[in-house]
Amino acid sequence: MRLFVAILALVLASPAAQALRLKDISDVQGVRSNQLVGYGLVVGLPGTGEKGRFTEQSFTTMLSNFGINLPPGARPKLKNVAAVAVHAELPPFTKPGQQIDITVSSVGSAKSLRGGTLLQTFLKGADGKVYALAQGSLVVSGFSATGADGSSVIQNTPTVGRIPNGAIVERSVPSPFANGDFLTFNLQRPDFSTAKRVADTINGLLGPGVARAQDATSIQVSAPRDRSQRVAYLATLENLNVEPADESAKVIVNSRTGTIVVGKNVRLLPAAITHGGLTVTISENLQTSQPNPFGRGQTAVTPNSSIGVQQSNRRMFKFDPGVTLDELVRAVNQVGAAPSDLMAILEALSQAGALRGELVII
Repeated sequence: MRLFVAILALVLASPAAQALRLKDISDVQGVRSNQLVGYGLVVGLPGTGEKGRFTEQSFTTMLSNFGINLPPGARPKLKNVAAVAVHAELPPFTKPGQQIDITVSSVGSAKSLRGGTLLQTFLKGADGKVYALAQGSLVVSGFSATGADGSSVIQNTPTVGRIPNGAIVERSVPSPFANGDFLTFNLQRPDFSTAKRVADTINGLLGPGVARAQDATSIQVSAPRDRSQRVAYLATLENLNVEPADESAKVIVNSRTGTIVVGKNVRLLPAAITHGGLTVTISENLQTSQPNPFGRGQTAVTPNSSIGVQQSNRRMFKFDPGVTLDELVRAVNQVGAAPSDLMAILEALSQAGALRGELVII
């Protein structure tokens, strides 16, 4: 144990330049959260509930569970009840009795969940087992108001709310963390070079052969079987500083927002570019032809169309071999190209084979 603490102190005292901790670029295999979901009822709404058939059925079922049976064919008028979906994230290693936050969303025609209270709801995992029980008063940030003439005002989302610590965990999820003789780190951004650097960093600290890169994502590390030693061992490894490898050359273009991101490794081959725009403007002017007072003619409306053509004067600019990102931005700014123009230029460069990088349009 003292050895682990000494190693950890050494690692934290000498961080590498421009490096990230292993815990910031990877996840430990088997240490993960689990999604929970449930269906329930929110009551106590100030007339903003719903009248859906499934809401009435759910409310009738709830009453029957408490020994209250409605007459056959009776339909309760539910203005203060809403059917909701409840979901939550169960963090790893969460134990029974601990509390987690939940999100409640309307699944029907309820106008607002403000002021409502969620009744006891079972939250189930993907295996169909109940892992938590949810209940409590909702916190809703949005609101809505409707006038008598049908006009309405809505701010944020009044049909979604949260309950901090609104669910009590009843069952824990088994974790393979302490099983086997190995720990596996999975990179959040797969890269062969980064995987090798992680393995080399761990081996440089603990000795050769301790860590092995399995592929571009996974690095397998030998680990002690004892649970307490494994925790200290992992605490040491996840604080190691690793310098991730550079990303592949990419140009990301968002055609909807006009956002363009050019990676630092993007290069251009020699190319000469000119980009000009042709603007055609068509305007319609309606003219009225009025007959003589005693001519028995009819008033006529005649269209008068005018067409204007304007061609912008764009200068040609030349890229030298291996031009960098800074030079590309400087050249485009000198020409005065707008984002839409730059999109067209980058796409044309890619088609011509002069763009050394992947063009990704989203």
